[in-house]
Amino acid sequence: MAKTDKTHKNGWGGPWTEQKLDCFTRYVKAYLTIMNAYREKYHWKLIYFDGFAGCGDRQIQEDAVDKTIDIFGSQNVDEMDIKLYQGAAERVVRLEQEMEGFDFYYFIDKYEDNLTRLELKLAGYNTKGRKIFRANDANVETRNLAQAMKKDTETPQSVSHPYHLKTLCLLDPFGMSIDWETIEKLAGKSLDLWILVPTGSIISRLLKNDGELMYPETLERFFGLPKELLMDRFYKKTYEPSLFGGETEKTIKTKNVIAEIANLYCEQLGTLFPYVTNEPLVLYNRNNVPIFHFVCASFNKTAVKIAQEIIDKTV
Repeated sequence: MAKTDKTHKNGWGGPWTEQKLDCFTRYVKAYLTIMNAYREKYHWKLIYFDGFAGCGDRQIQEDAVDKTIDIFGSQNVDEMDIKLYQGAAERVVRLEQEMEGFDFYYFIDKYEDNLTRLELKLAGYNTKGRKIFRANDANVETRNLAQAMKKDTETPQSVSHPYHLKTLCLLDPFGMSIDWETIEKLAGKSLDLWILVPTGSIISRLLKNDGELMYPETLERFFGLPKELLMDRFYKKTYEPSLFGGETEKTIKTKNVIAEIANLYCEQLGTLFPYVTNEPLVLYNRNNVPIFHFVCASFNKTAVKIAQEIIDKTV
């Protein structure tokens, strides 16, 4: 189960964005070390897939900010909660300077200008692996990836497809941009998934204290669960004496709801992947409030064991 009760060491490793990237980079190095030891023997082709590559610089995604303002209106939304450092692409490509990297690098972003800037930024890195940039919705491209992985699994190695695909997938969006139906497409694939879940920055704010869900359709699409189950998970009913006798029913939000959001998402991942990090990396804002959970899921037990060890050393 995901937890948020670990003591957060303020200042360790810099801002939360750096913690996230440091954690992920260490995992990529471990991943490549293991895969490189066996890639020739088992004829593997390694894919790195970044569904929200951005432009490679510190920036505020303007459309994401606008949507956040639309959702929360005049509420005080901390700018630090919505700022992303899209730096994973450069860090991963740079690893080829010290080890054999991926055969294919897929960088996905909704906006063509972001990818143009990213392509220029990565041009200075000569890689053996082919760098592919696609301006498209991450849900579409992730489903395309799942379809390619399916074809690979179904094709006999000895016929016309003399290799097998292995993918490391990073879904690092702002907000709730990935639909659960997209995640479901990844089930059964030879794939390691890291996903950033906006537990405190977005989702907890959609759960109003009075028992009302803001944008329930969005929550249903993100969790893959109906509104009724979400209500049961995040709220409970209490009964208080009434002034006129009897009792009055009252709906209250679950205590430590951010941790419960993380727990639920990890449980959902567990219905698709046999191994999920028990305690995801919890990322805090400057007020020491958890805003994201960074989760790893895989069909490989060793992969998640390594991921958890790295997370434990990060917090």
